[in-house]
Amino acid sequence: MEPSTMTMNDYFAVVKRRKWSLIIPAIIVFLAAAIVALALPSIYKSTSTILIEEQDIPADFVMTTVTSYAEQRLQSIHQRIVSFQRLFDLINRFNLYPELKDKRTDEEIVAKMREDIILEPISIETADRRRRASAVTIAFSLSYEGKNPGTVHRVANIITSMFLEENIQVREKKARETSIFLENEMEKVKADLSKLEAKMAVFKAAHINELPELLQVNVQSLNNIENNIDRLNERLRSLKEREGYLQTQLASIPQNVGSKGRLEELKVQLVHLKSRFSDQYPDVIKTKAEITELEKRLNASTGGSGLSDAPPDNPAYITLASQLSSTRADIESIKRQIHESKKKADTYRRRILNTTKVEEAYKEIFIERNNTQAKYDDLMRKHMEAKVAQGLEKEQKGERFTLIDPARLPEKPYKPNRMAIMLIGFVLSIGAGVGWASLKEFNDQSIRDADSLTLATSFPVLAVIPEIVTKQDTRRVSNKRIVMIIALILIVIAGLTAFHYLIMDFNVFWAKLMRKVPL
Repeated sequence: MEPSTMTMNDYFAVVKRRKWSLIIPAIIVFLAAAIVALALPSIYKSTSTILIEEQDIPADFVMTTVTSYAEQRLQSIHQRIVSFQRLFDLINRFNLYPELKDKRTDEEIVAKMREDIILEPISIETADRRRRASAVTIAFSLSYEGKNPGTVHRVANIITSMFLEENIQVREKKARETSIFLENEMEKVKADLSKLEAKMAVFKAAHINELPELLQVNVQSLNNIENNIDRLNERLRSLKEREGYLQTQLASIPQNVGSKGRLEELKVQLVHLKSRFSDQYPDVIKTKAEITELEKRLNASTGGSGLSDAPPDNPAYITLASQLSSTRADIESIKRQIHESKKKADTYRRRILNTTKVEEAYKEIFIERNNTQAKYDDLMRKHMEAKVAQGLEKEQKGERFTLIDPARLPEKPYKPNRMAIMLIGFVLSIGAGVGWASLKEFNDQSIRDADSLTLATSFPVLAVIPEIVTKQDTRRVSNKRIVMIIALILIVIAGLTAFHYLIMDFNVFWAKLMRKVPL
């Protein structure tokens, strides 16, 4: 005979027959999962959210000296906060990880705390001017995990405060150090500039008339002097021509006119004047004085060496002689002026010649001085900007961290997820019970009905003897029911306990229930 297929009644019979093989493994596995879920320590997590705000004053007016990106600054501050000494002080202050102090070294305990401090940036996708997507960090969350919710809350708040204070200190320090650095550099450049100014002053004093900026003046002065020399030479030629002319005229005029003839002429003129005027008339007096003077000269010349040694008395001769003397004096003056002008011209030529030699050294000093001055002006401008930026950071008007969601006291454990562990244990318990019951059923070769016996022996069954139930069997069934009821009560109690500790406190559940169910 072919084996018959199992019906639903057969399956129910197997479940009834193998109920303990199904229940006991399931209970064992579920209890093991429950023990694991309850035995794992509760880990609480407290989180703060900090917003990264941009500076209040536009960057076009005040440029900050802190130029690092927010992500870099966050990581830098995070490394400062999680340094060994700071975390070790926190561990001693709050008596953290007491169960590890006798088992691990201080370095390992601090490393464990570093793992429990979690920094998570909060970024958004934005498009730049080229419409390329890029992530921008606008905030970050700072969390701490631990077993004691109160301690976790306090430590999270302290770490958050340390982050905020460290950011302010770092920004102020960078702004202050930038200002000090620029000020020191400015002092150095100012000292160099003073040395160059002194060097240039000494150089100018040594080459006061040979500087490149005076080249045009020297050339113009030389041209003026040469033009003046040409004019003086022209005038000298004119004066020499006049000298020759006057000498020629003077040679043709006698020095003295005849004294006797002049005396007779004066006497005739005196008679004519007396006939018209009195003796007190000025012309009469003048003529008499001239006659007297001429007579004295004639008397003196008669007793002396003759008329050739007498001073010239010819008015024309005297006039030409005086003009000749004046002309010769002008000639000497012009010659002196020409000599002095030539000396000046030589001086200016020497200056112009030396200017080409001095120009290279002067230009080198001048360029170095101008470059140093430009560097000093640039440092001065940057130093003023750094001072303004330092004030910006001191008044906290620049980019800053703002606490928008402070750390809260955790009410529920962050991990482990006991419900998930219990659910996994429940699924595994069902699988374990079904597997164990199936294994025992497949290994059991017992015959429990007439059809199975007929199928196994190929003989028909003539009669079936019913099950005989004794008092002992009845007592055993009653005991089993009592055990099942007790087990059910224990399961209900365990379920309520798990609900109270794992899902929701009964007081909270009752309060919510009262709000939803009006009385």
